[in-house]
Amino acid sequence: MTTLFGLGQGLFLALYTGQLYSLFQLLPPPDGPSFYGMGSAVALVLMAIGMIASIFHLGNPSKGWRAATQWRTSWLSREVILLPLFILLTVLYGGLHFLDWNPPLFSITEGIEVSLTFMIGALATLVCFALYLATSMIYASLRFLQEWATPLTVLNFLLLGGASGFTLVTAFAINSAPHLIGFFGIWAIIITLLALCSRGASLYRNSRIRHRSNPHSAIGIRHKHINQLHQGAMGGSFNTQEFFHGQSDPVLQKIKMGFLVLTFPLPIMLLVIGIGFSATSWLIVAALIQYLGLLLERWFFFAEARHPQNLYYQNA
Repeated sequence: MTTLFGLGQGLFLALYTGQLYSLFQLLPPPDGPSFYGMGSAVALVLMAIGMIASIFHLGNPSKGWRAATQWRTSWLSREVILLPLFILLTVLYGGLHFLDWNPPLFSITEGIEVSLTFMIGALATLVCFALYLATSMIYASLRFLQEWATPLTVLNFLLLGGASGFTLVTAFAINSAPHLIGFFGIWAIIITLLALCSRGASLYRNSRIRHRSNPHSAIGIRHKHINQLHQGAMGGSFNTQEFFHGQSDPVLQKIKMGFLVLTFPLPIMLLVIGIGFSATSWLIVAALIQYLGLLLERWFFFAEARHPQNLYYQNA
């Protein structure tokens, strides 16, 4: 869910970045309005699949709408409100482009006219960034999970989503706007490098965390030597099933190395080959490989957090 949402948002940001550059005549516009229209459609499909995926982790999907009622205190509620708003604005943005109905609203200077789609895109961009913030703060606001409780969580969600979106739009431009491949590809490389720095910083930080929770605090006993002999229950429980990934440390290390390779250096290498040697098929491979890496990264993100309750059930 989170990788699809981030990819769809990043794709929209890439499209709007292209329109922004074209407005100020820093970039030639695509041939026809279908580039922005079809690109927005792809972003909407990704968001729709993400919404379908979100249903599967709801205990009672029929009551899912209630998540929006706690917007004053809950980042999850804010995400639930911002998501359909962003989708609506993306529909308007892409639909107007697809219909080629884009009247100018006002002029900044001679030759630079701000159109209706540009203003809708600007509003959608603000909502998009707010949605990134709301999604990431669902995890970053949990102070008892020290691996998540850092501004790097917010930055990682933003940069990883942006990197995957720009990589995807680079592949998308092969047929609809080939003269923009270099522009989007270079930005994809830059944002991927920034995401590598940010995710690397979070990995380094998390490897040096001194956890406040320990077996003594888990059971409220301050004896010097505590050895857990039993998990505290006769069988499995919700706690042991939902708050632990069940994988060994070697498996975690393999997944960690896998996402580091697939998300960062390999897509960058493929983008360089695709742009430098006009090997456009490699751009599609880069987008697919980077998304696979994002799936591994997001799995590791959840597995990386050491829930304090697992100290109590560690023998399980």
